[in-house]
Amino acid sequence: MKKTIFALLVWIFPLLCCAQLPATGYTHTGYAQVSNDGKVAAASVNPDATRIAMEVVKRGGNAVDAAIAIAFALGVVDPQNSGIGGGCFVLVRLADGRILAIDGREMAPAAAQRDMFLQNGRANPELSRTGALAIGIPGSVMALHKLQREGGRLGFADVILPSAELAERGFAVSPVVAERSAATAPDIKKFPATAAIYLDKSGQPFSVNTRIKNPDLANTYRQLAKLGPDYFYRGDFANKTAEWMKKNGGLITRDDFSNYQAKLRQPVVSQFAGYTLYGFPPPSSGGTHVAQILNILENFDLHKATTSERYHLVAEAMKFAFADRAHWLGDADFTKVPALLTSKAYAKTIAQKINLNKVANNVVHGDPDVDIPHLMNKHTTHIATADLDGNWVAITSTVNTSFGSKVVIPGTGVVMNNQMDDFSAQVGVANAFGLVGSDANAVAAKKRPLSSMSPTLVFKDNQPVMTLGAAGGPTIISQVVQNLLYTLEFGMPAEEAIKQPRIHEQWNPNLLFVEAAMPDMVRKALAQKGHDINVWPSMGASQIIQLRDGKLVPVAEPRIAK
Repeated sequence: MKKTIFALLVWIFPLLCCAQLPATGYTHTGYAQVSNDGKVAAASVNPDATRIAMEVVKRGGNAVDAAIAIAFALGVVDPQNSGIGGGCFVLVRLADGRILAIDGREMAPAAAQRDMFLQNGRANPELSRTGALAIGIPGSVMALHKLQREGGRLGFADVILPSAELAERGFAVSPVVAERSAATAPDIKKFPATAAIYLDKSGQPFSVNTRIKNPDLANTYRQLAKLGPDYFYRGDFANKTAEWMKKNGGLITRDDFSNYQAKLRQPVVSQFAGYTLYGFPPPSSGGTHVAQILNILENFDLHKATTSERYHLVAEAMKFAFADRAHWLGDADFTKVPALLTSKAYAKTIAQKINLNKVANNVVHGDPDVDIPHLMNKHTTHIATADLDGNWVAITSTVNTSFGSKVVIPGTGVVMNNQMDDFSAQVGVANAFGLVGSDANAVAAKKRPLSSMSPTLVFKDNQPVMTLGAAGGPTIISQVVQNLLYTLEFGMPAEEAIKQPRIHEQWNPNLLFVEAAMPDMVRKALAQKGHDINVWPSMGASQIIQLRDGKLVPVAEPRIAK
């Protein structure tokens, strides 16, 4: 058993934990910015992306335009985490008061089968993580275009072309891109079109500050700007991808692309600490379990609890929520997800199982539909924008693990996702993030895999006051929960909340991950309660925008190294 846990940690450690040093000894200027007139704010993981957003604002764009511009820019400068070869969830409150949840999650091809990742009856993780079979039909282009049509002030081309110029001009390799390309170089080498962009001529990863150019991606962006999403889903991009798939053992066809739709979902709405929260519904598990964890914690007096007691309660609430995630959650178009997972009554039954002095062992999923009487590399990215006209945007976007499937379709410059690994290849078998699932998240044709992405909007008295989200696999849920606790329950400004030491517990493995910044005294107290402590350098990457005293305050993750 110990060998199994060790092997799992070796795999998920670089996925969940930021693979950079804690946030000391550097500045991070430009990641979060406010327009000169103070009317638009943006926060992202890269200053070039945020700068492009501000340029778009200067040309008359609003927060919606800024968010989409960031998404395309990150596909250039942060390609290991997101891009148009992946998917996204968009949660937006528009100036006219509408709240939209746009599902741009990747989708399994029509030829996908339940056992497609099994060999000799056992799951082969290599098949779902690298190469043709790992790729789902990308949804970001369709979702971003829908967002632009619903709330953007500029044209689609206006928010794409600045990033086309960036891809053509090139960008300086950041420490994160350098580290991730080095870590994934053995797999990148398997795909010549990918290696041609992200490795040098000798097959070695580029060093920090080396300039990378991606002219093929620049051309893809220009074609998108000219022809719109039809270029991607019904035109040359779809044709090139289908042709490559046919030659390389993949399943995706041109029809899979042409049949893809970005879906409008009903947000998950919950109440916490006098605020109304909007989260993303399945196939995201984020909205459901952020609400569930906060509902559980409402049953305890967190203000009277000691620091170690508070972390203990948060960890235990996470454990029970992730147990439910493993059993109940999947694409709601294919499986019934119990609505009562987010009910206060169900949360109270879980809270009654939590002991303030010791961990709960042998935790299993609950049954929310019975009668209720009265882990760190980011892998993914989050974009937060807002404006004083009332547009508030939260976009979480991903290609899944670093550089996704490691495939760049020749001639496109686009890194393709490996989102098929987010399905449950086999009940009880963990994916790349150590998460297990049931048949609710089994592979099926045209199904969307479960995600932890948690774009969130916060309202007070029916007015938006905060937009937030995070990157980092399943730690996305725990980051969003902790940011909400500190800001809403304890009244911290976002720039202080985001600095607090983070924890993460996901039921499987039954370990409590804590950041190195956690005081020794607190760690020891948690261990005495029975937690199996694992210390990480740092965890995840959050982005937040708050409205304070009528002003927009954007906050970017301080753990992001330049």
